[in-house]
Amino acid sequence: MEICTSLIFFLIGIIFGSFFMVVGIRLPQKISFTRGRSRCPSCSCQLAWYDNIPILSYIFLKGRCRKCRYKIPFLYPLTEAFTGSLFVICYLYAASPSELLLSLIFMSLLIIIIITDLCYMLIPNKLLSFFLPAFIFFRILEPLDPWWNSVAGGLAGFLIIFIIILWNQQGMGAGDMKLMALLGIVLGPSHMIATFLLACISGALIGSILLYLGFIQRNNPFPFGPFIAIGAILTYFLGEDMIQWYLNLFIT
Repeated sequence: MEICTSLIFFLIGIIFGSFFMVVGIRLPQKISFTRGRSRCPSCSCQLAWYDNIPILSYIFLKGRCRKCRYKIPFLYPLTEAFTGSLFVICYLYAASPSELLLSLIFMSLLIIIIITDLCYMLIPNKLLSFFLPAFIFFRILEPLDPWWNSVAGGLAGFLIIFIIILWNQQGMGAGDMKLMALLGIVLGPSHMIATFLLACISGALIGSILLYLGFIQRNNPFPFGPFIAIGAILTYFLGEDMIQWYLNLFIT
């Protein structure tokens, strides 16, 4: 039964992952979501419904537009598969229906943030404003212990980036600061510190690899939002274990 339910959540996740790609591409460009089906970025032809099947369409088309043979970025199926996997983990991790809903909404925001920041180096205010009421509602429904940890987490997330901006205005952006404050409502202060540390570690490792391979150039701007998202995902599911391991490492 659990395998069947996990499969259902994966299928729902890849469908939402496809939608999140549309949101992440259209929202920063202020393109209406009522425009219809997606179009090829190269020839602008509207994709048929069977070209919008998550993951499978990319495989059948061999990663290219049916008309002009434009190479479709691998980010599309990767986002769909990643979202499906996260939805399954949310189902297996959640202790209550309300926590399950919160985790699904939380992961949805992080997926869209990864897309918008990678593609445009932008974290839209409209996106953060859309998710803010949901996070507040669910943290009232499922409060942290103690309840004011949500407030402290928001302040901690804000101050971490705010101090960095004061120290080096080119180091971080206001979007990163707002994102960290929003995530702090869900995670709390200690988890926000862990999120930032993991974001820095993952950013340093992945950045070094991309620099070595020539995908990015030294001193060129690179989005930090995806690494915040990675840190937040790891902290949401493994935060308590990581903090406890870290404390035991020094206490013992």
